[in-house]
Amino acid sequence: MKTPSPLIAVCLSLLMSACASTAPVAPAVPADHNNLDATVWMQTSAEYRAAMLGGYALARQQLDAALADPCWDALPTGERDNDPCGLPPAIVTDADETLIDNSPFQARKIRDGQPFVYQNWEAWVNERAARALPGALEFAEYAASRGVIIYYVTNRDAPAELDATADNLRELGFPVADDGSNLMLRGDPRAPARSKGERRRWIGQRHRVVLMLGDNLGDFLDGIDTGVAERAALVDRHGHRWGVQWLMFPNPGYGSWESAVNHGCTLGVPTGCKRAILRAD
Repeated sequence: MKTPSPLIAVCLSLLMSACASTAPVAPAVPADHNNLDATVWMQTSAEYRAAMLGGYALARQQLDAALADPCWDALPTGERDNDPCGLPPAIVTDADETLIDNSPFQARKIRDGQPFVYQNWEAWVNERAARALPGALEFAEYAASRGVIIYYVTNRDAPAELDATADNLRELGFPVADDGSNLMLRGDPRAPARSKGERRRWIGQRHRVVLMLGDNLGDFLDGIDTGVAERAALVDRHGHRWGVQWLMFPNPGYGSWESAVNHGCTLGVPTGCKRAILRAD
Protein backbone atom coordinates (compact mmCIF):
# COMPACT_ATOMS: atom_id res chain seq x y z
CA MET A 1 0.00 0.00 0.00
CA LYS A 2 1.31 3.43 -0.90
CA THR A 3 2.52 5.43 2.13
CA PRO A 4 0.43 8.61 2.63
CA SER A 5 2.22 11.91 2.06
CA PRO A 6 3.04 14.04 5.12
CA LEU A 7 0.29 16.53 4.13
CA ILE A 8 -2.36 13.80 3.96
CA ALA A 9 -1.17 12.39 7.28
CA VAL A 10 -1.59 15.80 8.93
CA CYS A 11 -5.10 16.16 7.44
CA LEU A 12 -6.11 12.76 8.70
CA SER A 13 -4.76 13.53 12.17
CA LEU A 14 -6.82 16.73 12.31
CA LEU A 15 -9.98 14.94 11.22
CA MET A 16 -9.63 12.11 13.70
CA SER A 17 -8.89 14.42 16.60
CA ALA A 18 -12.15 16.27 15.90
CA CYS A 19 -14.28 13.12 16.05
CA ALA A 20 -15.62 12.41 19.52
CA SER A 21 -16.57 8.79 18.86
CA THR A 22 -15.76 5.39 20.25
CA ALA A 23 -16.14 3.76 16.83
CA PRO A 24 -13.05 1.85 15.64
CA VAL A 25 -10.69 3.90 13.52
CA ALA A 26 -10.27 2.68 9.97
CA PRO A 27 -6.66 1.91 9.09
CA ALA A 28 -6.56 4.38 6.22
CA VAL A 29 -8.67 6.98 4.43
CA PRO A 30 -8.42 7.43 0.65
CA ALA A 31 -6.69 10.70 -0.08
CA ASP A 32 -9.25 11.48 -2.79
CA HIS A 33 -12.35 11.15 -0.58
CA ASN A 34 -14.88 13.63 -1.96
CA ASN A 35 -15.36 15.43 1.35
CA LEU A 36 -11.83 15.45 2.77
CA ASP A 37 -10.61 18.85 1.58
CA ALA A 38 -13.94 20.54 2.29
CA THR A 39 -14.15 19.19 5.83
CA VAL A 40 -10.55 20.01 6.73
CA TRP A 41 -11.06 23.52 5.31
CA MET A 42 -14.16 24.07 7.43
CA GLN A 43 -12.49 22.69 10.56
CA THR A 44 -9.12 24.42 10.31
CA SER A 45 -8.97 27.36 7.93
CA ALA A 46 -8.75 30.95 9.10
CA GLU A 47 -10.47 31.85 5.83
CA TYR A 48 -13.65 29.98 6.81
CA ARG A 49 -13.70 31.64 10.22
CA ALA A 50 -13.21 35.04 8.59
CA ALA A 51 -16.03 34.40 6.11
CA MET A 52 -18.44 33.45 8.89
CA LEU A 53 -17.50 36.41 11.10
CA GLY A 54 -17.79 38.78 8.14
CA GLY A 55 -21.16 37.37 7.17
CA TYR A 56 -22.56 37.84 10.65
CA ALA A 57 -21.13 41.36 10.91
CA LEU A 58 -22.99 42.19 7.70
CA ALA A 59 -26.14 40.51 9.04
CA ARG A 60 -26.04 42.74 12.13
CA GLN A 61 -25.60 45.85 9.97
CA GLN A 62 -28.51 44.86 7.72
CA LEU A 63 -30.70 44.01 10.68
CA ASP A 64 -30.30 47.57 11.94
CA ALA A 65 -31.27 48.89 8.50
CA ALA A 66 -34.30 46.59 8.35
CA LEU A 67 -35.58 47.63 11.75
CA ALA A 68 -35.44 51.27 10.70
CA ASP A 69 -37.85 50.55 7.80
CA PRO A 70 -41.28 49.29 8.95
CA CYS A 71 -42.07 47.90 5.49
CA TRP A 72 -38.74 46.08 4.89
CA ASP A 73 -39.58 42.51 3.84
CA ALA A 74 -37.17 39.74 2.83
CA LEU A 75 -39.68 37.08 1.76
CA PRO A 76 -39.39 35.99 -1.88
CA THR A 77 -41.99 37.29 -4.31
CA GLY A 78 -44.95 34.94 -4.28
CA GLU A 79 -44.56 33.82 -0.68
CA ARG A 80 -46.53 36.69 0.81
CA ASP A 81 -50.19 37.53 0.29
CA ASN A 82 -50.55 40.11 3.07
CA ASP A 83 -49.15 43.54 3.89
CA PRO A 84 -45.93 43.24 5.92
CA CYS A 85 -45.83 46.87 7.00
CA GLY A 86 -45.93 47.16 10.76
CA LEU A 87 -45.92 43.44 11.48
CA PRO A 88 -43.50 42.30 14.24
CA PRO A 89 -40.04 41.53 12.82
CA ALA A 90 -38.62 38.05 12.43
CA ILE A 91 -35.53 36.40 11.02
CA VAL A 92 -35.75 33.15 9.08
CA THR A 93 -32.59 31.09 9.32
CA ASP A 94 -31.36 27.62 8.55
CA ALA A 95 -29.50 25.78 11.32
CA ASP A 96 -26.95 23.26 9.99
CA GLU A 97 -23.80 24.91 8.63
CA THR A 98 -25.47 28.30 9.08
CA LEU A 99 -25.69 28.52 12.88
CA ILE A 100 -24.24 25.19 14.01
CA ASP A 101 -21.29 23.04 12.96
CA ASN A 102 -21.77 19.41 11.95
CA SER A 103 -18.26 18.90 10.58
CA PRO A 104 -17.45 16.18 13.15
CA PHE A 105 -20.24 14.10 11.57
CA GLN A 106 -18.67 14.69 8.14
CA ALA A 107 -15.27 13.75 9.57
CA ARG A 108 -16.61 10.45 10.90
CA LYS A 109 -17.91 9.54 7.45
CA ILE A 110 -14.47 10.16 5.99
CA ARG A 111 -12.65 8.35 8.78
CA ASP A 112 -14.91 5.30 8.48
CA GLY A 113 -15.07 5.33 4.67
CA GLN A 114 -18.86 5.62 4.65
CA PRO A 115 -21.39 7.46 2.51
CA PHE A 116 -24.23 9.38 4.12
CA VAL A 117 -26.35 6.99 6.22
CA TYR A 118 -29.49 8.47 7.79
CA GLN A 119 -29.25 6.34 10.94
CA ASN A 120 -25.75 7.68 11.57
CA TRP A 121 -26.97 11.23 11.04
CA GLU A 122 -29.85 10.69 13.47
CA ALA A 123 -27.41 9.33 16.05
CA TRP A 124 -25.24 12.44 15.63
CA VAL A 125 -28.26 14.73 16.07
CA ASN A 126 -29.19 12.88 19.25
CA GLU A 127 -25.72 13.49 20.68
CA ARG A 128 -26.66 17.20 20.79
CA ALA A 129 -22.99 17.93 20.15
CA ALA A 130 -23.02 20.45 17.29
CA ARG A 131 -21.14 23.63 18.17
CA ALA A 132 -22.02 27.24 17.31
CA LEU A 133 -20.33 28.61 14.20
CA PRO A 134 -18.20 31.76 14.47
CA GLY A 135 -20.36 34.86 14.94
CA ALA A 136 -23.68 33.00 14.92
CA LEU A 137 -24.54 33.04 18.61
CA GLU A 138 -23.48 36.65 19.06
CA PHE A 139 -25.73 37.65 16.16
CA ALA A 140 -28.68 35.68 17.53
CA GLU A 141 -28.26 37.32 20.92
CA TYR A 142 -28.13 40.74 19.30
CA ALA A 143 -31.30 40.06 17.30
CA ALA A 144 -33.11 38.93 20.45
CA SER A 145 -31.97 42.08 22.25
CA ARG A 146 -33.63 44.11 19.47
CA GLY A 147 -36.91 42.27 19.95
CA VAL A 148 -36.62 40.16 16.81
CA ILE A 149 -37.85 36.57 16.93
CA ILE A 150 -35.68 34.00 15.16
CA TYR A 151 -37.38 31.16 13.31
CA TYR A 152 -35.13 28.14 12.81
CA VAL A 153 -36.36 26.65 9.52
CA THR A 154 -34.37 23.47 9.03
CA ASN A 155 -34.80 20.29 7.04
CA ARG A 156 -33.99 18.14 10.00
CA ASP A 157 -36.95 15.77 10.38
CA ALA A 158 -39.91 16.32 12.71
CA PRO A 159 -40.78 14.81 15.04
CA ALA A 160 -37.78 12.44 15.22
CA GLU A 161 -35.12 15.16 15.51
CA LEU A 162 -37.15 17.93 17.13
CA ASP A 163 -36.28 17.49 20.81
CA ALA A 164 -32.56 16.92 20.22
CA THR A 165 -32.34 19.94 17.91
CA ALA A 166 -34.12 22.18 20.42
CA ASP A 167 -31.88 20.93 23.23
CA ASN A 168 -28.70 21.48 21.22
CA LEU A 169 -29.66 25.04 20.25
CA ARG A 170 -30.74 25.92 23.79
CA GLU A 171 -27.57 24.49 25.35
CA LEU A 172 -25.49 26.68 23.04
CA GLY A 173 -27.50 29.74 24.04
CA PHE A 174 -29.63 30.30 20.95
CA PRO A 175 -33.08 31.74 21.79
CA VAL A 176 -35.60 28.90 21.48
CA ALA A 177 -39.11 29.42 22.86
CA ASP A 178 -40.12 27.25 25.81
CA ASP A 179 -42.74 25.55 23.61
CA GLY A 180 -40.34 25.28 20.65
CA SER A 181 -42.74 27.26 18.46
CA ASN A 182 -39.95 29.13 16.66
CA LEU A 183 -38.34 25.86 15.56
CA MET A 184 -39.80 24.57 12.27
CA LEU A 185 -38.38 21.26 11.06
CA ARG A 186 -39.35 19.41 7.90
CA GLY A 187 -42.75 17.86 8.50
CA ASP A 188 -43.88 20.57 10.94
CA PRO A 189 -47.69 20.15 11.17
CA ARG A 190 -48.16 23.91 10.71
CA ALA A 191 -46.57 23.71 7.25
CA PRO A 192 -45.66 20.11 6.39
CA ALA A 193 -44.31 20.48 2.84
CA ARG A 194 -40.80 19.19 2.22
CA SER A 195 -39.51 22.45 0.74
CA LYS A 196 -39.19 25.49 2.98
CA GLY A 197 -41.45 27.89 1.10
CA GLU A 198 -44.60 26.81 2.94
CA ARG A 199 -42.92 27.36 6.29
CA ARG A 200 -41.68 30.79 5.21
CA ARG A 201 -45.21 31.67 4.07
CA TRP A 202 -46.59 30.60 7.47
CA ILE A 203 -44.11 32.89 9.21
CA GLY A 204 -44.89 35.72 6.77
CA GLN A 205 -48.54 35.66 7.72
CA ARG A 206 -47.52 36.68 11.23
CA HIS A 207 -44.32 38.66 10.76
CA ARG A 208 -42.42 40.83 8.39
CA VAL A 209 -39.29 38.85 7.62
CA VAL A 210 -36.35 41.22 7.95
CA LEU A 211 -33.53 38.80 7.04
CA MET A 212 -33.05 35.28 5.73
CA LEU A 213 -29.86 33.32 6.44
CA GLY A 214 -28.67 30.01 5.02
CA ASP A 215 -25.98 27.93 3.34
CA ASN A 216 -28.12 26.46 0.56
CA LEU A 217 -30.21 28.03 -2.20
CA GLY A 218 -33.31 26.23 -0.86
CA ASP A 219 -33.01 28.29 2.33
CA PHE A 220 -34.13 31.28 0.26
CA LEU A 221 -36.13 29.96 -2.69
CA ASP A 222 -38.18 26.96 -3.74
CA GLY A 223 -37.83 25.44 -7.22
CA ILE A 224 -34.07 24.98 -6.94
CA ASP A 225 -33.89 21.30 -7.95
CA THR A 226 -32.65 22.03 -11.46
CA GLY A 227 -29.33 22.21 -13.27
CA VAL A 228 -26.30 24.41 -12.71
CA ALA A 229 -27.21 27.09 -15.27
CA GLU A 230 -30.82 27.36 -14.08
CA ARG A 231 -29.73 27.79 -10.48
CA ALA A 232 -27.22 30.48 -11.47
CA ALA A 233 -30.05 32.30 -13.27
CA LEU A 234 -32.18 32.09 -10.11
CA VAL A 235 -29.39 33.72 -8.10
CA ASP A 236 -28.97 36.49 -10.68
CA ARG A 237 -32.73 37.12 -10.83
CA HIS A 238 -32.62 37.96 -7.12
CA GLY A 239 -29.34 39.85 -7.24
CA HIS A 240 -30.74 42.83 -5.31
CA ARG A 241 -31.38 40.59 -2.28
CA TRP A 242 -27.93 39.07 -1.69
CA GLY A 243 -25.98 40.79 1.04
CA VAL A 244 -28.95 43.05 1.75
CA GLN A 245 -31.87 40.87 2.88
CA TRP A 246 -30.42 37.41 2.16
CA LEU A 247 -27.12 36.23 3.67
CA MET A 248 -25.52 33.10 2.20
CA PHE A 249 -22.80 31.32 4.21
CA PRO A 250 -20.17 29.01 2.68
CA ASN A 251 -20.62 25.22 2.76
CA PRO A 252 -18.38 23.28 0.36
CA GLY A 253 -19.14 20.00 2.13
CA TYR A 254 -22.65 19.19 0.93
CA GLY A 255 -25.83 20.74 -0.41
CA SER A 256 -28.22 20.96 -3.33
CA TRP A 257 -25.34 22.13 -5.53
CA GLU A 258 -24.26 18.49 -5.68
CA SER A 259 -27.54 17.27 -7.15
CA ALA A 260 -27.43 20.20 -9.59
CA VAL A 261 -24.10 18.94 -10.94
CA ASN A 262 -25.61 15.48 -11.35
CA HIS A 263 -28.83 16.84 -12.92
CA GLY A 264 -29.23 15.22 -16.32
CA CYS A 265 -25.89 13.45 -16.02
CA THR A 266 -25.76 10.13 -17.87
CA LEU A 267 -22.47 8.88 -16.44
CA GLY A 268 -24.14 7.26 -13.45
CA VAL A 269 -21.18 7.99 -11.13
CA PRO A 270 -21.22 11.25 -9.11
CA THR A 271 -17.46 11.67 -9.35
CA GLY A 272 -17.67 11.23 -13.10
CA CYS A 273 -20.35 13.90 -13.34
CA LYS A 274 -18.21 16.34 -11.39
CA ARG A 275 -15.21 15.65 -13.60
CA ALA A 276 -17.32 16.04 -16.73
CA ILE A 277 -18.41 19.53 -15.71
CA LEU A 278 -14.91 20.79 -14.77
CA ARG A 279 -13.70 23.84 -16.66
CA ALA A 280 -10.01 24.37 -17.23
CA ASP A 281 -10.25 27.50 -19.36
